[in-house]
Order: sequence, then structure tokens, then C-alpha cells
Amino acid sequence: TPARAPRLLELLARCRRRHAAALALRCVAAALLRISPASRSRHLQSATMRLLLASCCWTAASFVHVRPTVRTTTTRVEVATSSLAGAEIYESLECFAQHEKKCVVVKYGGHAMSDERAAECFAQDIVLMQKLGVRPVVVHGGGPQIGEMLKRLNTTSTFIEGLRVTDAATVQISEMVLCGKINKQIAAAISRQGGHALGLSGKDDSLIVAEKLVKERYDNSGNVVEVLDLGFVGEPVAVNDVLITDILDQGRIPVIAPIAAGRKGETFSVNADTAAGAVAEALSASRLLLLTDVAGVLDADMKLIERITPTSAEDLVKEGIIKGGMIPKLQTAVQAVKGGCGGAAIVDGRIDHAVLEELFSESGAGTLVVADDAPAEES
Repeated sequence: TPARAPRLLELLARCRRRHAAALALRCVAAALLRISPASRSRHLQSATMRLLLASCCWTAASFVHVRPTVRTTTTRVEVATSSLAGAEIYESLECFAQHEKKCVVVKYGGHAMSDERAAECFAQDIVLMQKLGVRPVVVHGGGPQIGEMLKRLNTTSTFIEGLRVTDAATVQISEMVLCGKINKQIAAAISRQGGHALGLSGKDDSLIVAEKLVKERYDNSGNVVEVLDLGFVGEPVAVNDVLITDILDQGRIPVIAPIAAGRKGETFSVNADTAAGAVAEALSASRLLLLTDVAGVLDADMKLIERITPTSAEDLVKEGIIKGGMIPKLQTAVQAVKGGCGGAAIVDGRIDHAVLEELFSESGAGTLVVADDAPAEES
């Protein structure tokens, strides 16, 4: 309650461990979010609310390595917030409110999953998101781990346009690695941080139903010259959003492996970005976050494009500015936005706590794709 704000700030100043700071942030955010948007500006004028804002700033800053200086006396509590101005704090709080009680789908892979410390940071982020009232859903990849297992089993694999050609034996190995090992590791990591994660695959209760992916190759005139056979690589055609919603309503975090069921009992391996995009569409998520190992979408001068629309993305692809592996990732983001997702961000997963930075700061941590008619100020 506002009356206890000074005491809360004093306790926060003594926090030495991140989980304690996260708990304090949960309390602060919960108090702030109970205030209606219409009256929030009026409450911000009070000294008590400014203390709440300052304490929220202190905790949030610990995730981006900006540690404010806290000084206490018998009569007042003062906070020096370094480079974080009051307006920036307010903007962060607006970001909190924007995603409260809404689904955020995170595709987890790359450096964030392969590095042990980065994996711990990711698990902390997901748990904190849930404590702040966000409903996170994790869809993970595991291509490098599949490659390692194939090598150990002396099984070779080939790639066509970035997609692994998957025969019957390879899809069994993929299922074993993704569902039996990686999925459970991620769920356990989230649970160790205080979350309640439930590991699933797309085959559980037809969570993701897929059909065989048809990949075509075109000539310069746009004519189909070859139909590529990728084996048991699938494309999602249906998502059991009721099942995911039920799990979220139970206070659990779904962790989904991109192994899908076919309508005739087949098993399909689905690209993790594609699976995450399909889940985000089905849930009408407020955000889809695609973690990757690059800064985001870059322009012709190799500078980060912070915001992009489907129309501008298409133009940049035609001009050859966006190319290579970024094209399918961007296509997934664009499709999700067109399908009803509030926004899709291609996030630099090499940054510690990149998920929090993207969701709860104006600058973000990558490139945000929004609808063509989205307001200019939407983050």
C-alpha cells in the first residue's frame, strides 16, 4: 500500500541478491498496476508514489547494470537514479501495464540457450515476467544439439535453404533430443528460479498439428523449377490454444518443443521460429520475441532498424538490404503480426536479460515489427 512505500524502499536498499530485488519489484509493480490508467498521472504527483517509482527503477536498473545510489536518513529516503530520468521510469511502467495479463511468446534458442550463464538469465527473465502479471509461453529450438547427436550416432544430415532434410531416422533423433532432453532442461531451469514450468511437445493433445512443408525453388521469372523434398519437416496448420490457455490459467509456464503431430499420425519437425509464430497467432499474443544471435534487422549502413512494418520489410527484402537467414525470421514476425499478434521483435539474445529489456524499455533490444497502421508511439 502507498503508506508502506518508505519501508519498502528501505528494504529494497538492503537487497543484495537478485531474487530479493525481483520480489521487491513484484510488490512495487503490483501496487502500481492496481491504479487505473486514468488516475495514474494524478497519483504520480504524490511523494509516496515517487518513492514507489524510484524503488521500481532501482530494481529494474539492476538488470541492465545501472545501480542507483540509495541514501537513507531518519527523516527521508532519497534515491539517485543515475541516468534514468523520471520520464523514462514512467515509460517503463507503461510498458509493464501494456503486457499485464497478456500472453508473450518467446522463441528460445541460439547463444541464450547454449551458454550456461545466459540460460540462467533467461530462466530468471521468464519467472519475473510471470510475477509481473505477464503470461509467458516458451517455444525452444535445439538445432546444434540435434547436430551433435547425429554426429555421435554417425548420421549425416544435409540442409536446403537453411532447413535440415529430415528422414524417418533423423526425426526420431530430433524428437529424442528436443522433447526428451532440451525441453526438460529448460522447464527444470525455470522451476529452479521459482517458476512453475510444464514441458510439452507439439504432439501432446495435438498441441501443434502440421502438414508436410512444400518448398519450391523459382527461376528469375518467378516460375517453379523444382519442388524440394525436406522429408519430415512440417508446417503448422493448427494450434490447440485452449490447452495452452488452460495451462496458463493454472499459473504454469508452457515450454513447448517444436515436434508436431500429423493428421495421419506422422511426426514432423517444425522450425522453432515458425512454431513460435503459429503459437503467437493462435493466442493473439501481445508480443512474439524471437531470440537470435544478431543485433536485429540491419539497414544498408549496417545500423539497427529499431522498428519496421510488413510493407517496409517487403521493400527492404526486394532491395536486397535484408537477405540470408534474416529473411525467414522476418517473414515469421510479419506473419505473426498480420495474424493478430500485437508485435513481433527480433531480439539480440546475446544481451543479458534481453527479454526484459525488449518488453519493459522504450529502446528495446532488437527490431520490433508492428502492423502498418500501428500508432507511431507504440512500443
